[in-house]
This record gives sequence, C-alpha cells and structure tokens, in this order.
Amino acid sequence: MPTRPTDEWRRRVEKEALAVADGSLPAERAYARRLWPDQLITDTEQVLAAFETDVRTLAAPSDEQVFEVVKRVVEALNEVNYSQEGTGIETGEREELCLYIDASLTEAGVDVAALTARHGMPRHELTDEWRDW
Repeated sequence: MPTRPTDEWRRRVEKEALAVADGSLPAERAYARRLWPDQLITDTEQVLAAFETDVRTLAAPSDEQVFEVVKRVVEALNEVNYSQEGTGIETGEREELCLYIDASLTEAGVDVAALTARHGMPRHELTDEWRDW
C-alpha cells in the first residue's frame, strides 16, 4: 500500500513539537498540532486501515465492487471530518486522501482511469459522489 497521509501528518506534528521543545520555533507559531490533532490522525488511520483491508480483498473486481469500497472509505472519512466539526479535512488533506485512495486502488490492479471513464467521469472525480470534505 502507498504511504498513508497520516504518516506525514504525524511526522510533521512530531517535528514541530521537537522544534518548540528545543526553542527553535516559538509555540505561538506552531500549527501542526492544531491542523492534525491526535484524534483526527487516529480516526483517519483506522478508516484507512479498513480501506486497505477492503482493497486487499479485491480480486478481479467489478466496477460496482470498487465503487462500494470507495464509497465506504469516503463515508467513513466524512464521519471523521464531522467529528472534527467539519474542519478536520481541508483542501490539502482532501488532495492527499484522494491521491492515496487512487494509488491504493492502482497498486491493487484497478485501472482507475478506465473505471472512471466507463462511468463518464474524470479520474479526479472518483470520490466526489460521496465526499463531504
């Protein structure tokens, strides 16, 4: 599986915390913990782990099976975002998560471009039908 976006979020939070602790970054300029609070990272990791399990079970899947997996992960991420009062997944996170979903499916052998083309949509709209973030 591709690297989860949450790995980078967690790394940036930890790096910034070290910079605050060593005095190289004033605490008032630290933003990572506010942007990616522990609960957001933890909840998102759980959703992505479930998605990874779903993707691993895809073997010569129908379009409907792939879309069902995408729908489940997107709706679960909607719930994570709602739990953060709608501010947990913003533009940068949305792009990272959508790329991760696409890359995970591609790595599992799904031709995402062909899948979306068969359904009359551009590749970047794979998650749009269910996504609230």
